[in-house]
Amino acid sequence: MKSFVKTLPALALAAFALSPLAQAQELTVMTSGGFTAAYKSLAPGYTKDTGNTLNTILGPSMGKAQEAIPNRLDRGEHADVVIMVGYALDELIKQGKVEASSRVELADSRIGLAVKAGAAKPAIGTDAELKQTLLAAKSVAYSDSASGVYIEKQLYKKLGIEDQLAPKSKMIERIPVASVVVKGDYQLGFQQVAELLPIPGITFVGKIPEDVQSVTRYAAGIPNNAQHPAEAKQLLQYLASPAAQQAVRATGLDSVPR
Repeated sequence: MKSFVKTLPALALAAFALSPLAQAQELTVMTSGGFTAAYKSLAPGYTKDTGNTLNTILGPSMGKAQEAIPNRLDRGEHADVVIMVGYALDELIKQGKVEASSRVELADSRIGLAVKAGAAKPAIGTDAELKQTLLAAKSVAYSDSASGVYIEKQLYKKLGIEDQLAPKSKMIERIPVASVVVKGDYQLGFQQVAELLPIPGITFVGKIPEDVQSVTRYAAGIPNNAQHPAEAKQLLQYLASPAAQQAVRATGLDSVPR
């Protein structure tokens, strides 16, 4: 990945480089978990070629946690860029908190399953296998963002196992689901693939079957209170550029069909 980042500026950032008279700025970026690994991989190339620095604030796209991006904006916290689940971003646009014309689609994210390293990998290749694995599990954890809401409200219902899974399932707030799997608190952990892969101590089992999969589109926009909107627009163009897609896919995300 490091070698890729080194070559990326020549491919994607030439148009974003600062002119000799321009002054470098610090951009505040709020990003939710699913796109964070890709963002962290790409950020050094942007910083190197533009001279701008990035102050990164992490938080989920939705939910009751104080760290959630909508709740941060409600409290009046400043951001130049927000990166989050697309439909959550659309809600901020409807509320007049993010400029509609700034919206950029970044990547698609699918739900995967992880178990503690060393544990047997359960079968989830078909709906029947996933159902049996869930019924046999002692405990199940999922996130407090888009993927967890889908599992709790829709996946269990689609598989016909709502009543059996409710007593042994838990929505994990604020922290990565894989972190509680590593500690042995929960046997199975579901979250978007890009959020599972960076956590050491887990075995990534795979994505859930496509016919019961929920694809989350990640998007980004510029809040109305952005202090550096021009530089923010450059960052969004960079993150969505064709040359950035290799880094995006390497983190477990899928490129948006253009």
